[in-house]
Amino acid sequence: MNNPIYTVSRARCRPEMLGLWDGPAWCDVPCLAIAYFRLEGSRHRPVTHVKLAYDVNGLFGLFQVRDNYVRCLRTRFQDPVYKDSCVEFFVQPKYKSGYFNFEINCGGALLASYITDSTRVRDGFKACTHLSESDARGLRIFHSMPKVVEPELTHETTWCIEFYIPFALLEAYVGPVAIDKGSVWRANFYKCGDETSHPHWGAWSPVDDLNFHLPRCFGRLGFEEQRIGPR
Repeated sequence: MNNPIYTVSRARCRPEMLGLWDGPAWCDVPCLAIAYFRLEGSRHRPVTHVKLAYDVNGLFGLFQVRDNYVRCLRTRFQDPVYKDSCVEFFVQPKYKSGYFNFEINCGGALLASYITDSTRVRDGFKACTHLSESDARGLRIFHSMPKVVEPELTHETTWCIEFYIPFALLEAYVGPVAIDKGSVWRANFYKCGDETSHPHWGAWSPVDDLNFHLPRCFGRLGFEEQRIGPR
């Protein structure tokens, strides 16, 4: 299967960071689906869609999840949020650079790194830099659920995560990035919940192993039109 491609829309207006899926900033933005789930998980398949947009300064993203088993315990920056009801955005702005993993649980806690060698070692990855609290201050995250969800919700619940990533953060690690009609980045989007009652691992671009850290499996991001003006 060819890796999928998604075209990132130029933002018609700045998103309100309120999770408004059909709001003015997002109503005309196409969405992608996280539809490929690993068989190692449970049979739970939370319906998950994502929209991306950009402006002169950065990337906006909006995840919407229709879930039946929602749990969230981790509340601190760089906690292992993938154990909770979680969504993830991995992005590689330059083909020969490393990639960033932005992992956000339904309560808005963030785990994020810049990884240049994803070979697994005992304490993580062979070459990995965890983003600092200073890096994270430039990010914005909206979450529709409380920071802690325990006991687990076991009825249908729709929740969302909206995020903003400044280009300046990415450029601090990879240098200037091109955002124009001919630019192609590589990326993937995931839904997981390792320590929920129904563990699951879903991806936009399918992974060929039970491992999200596989740049060879990333899909592609194109950009709608040229970004105009300096940042």
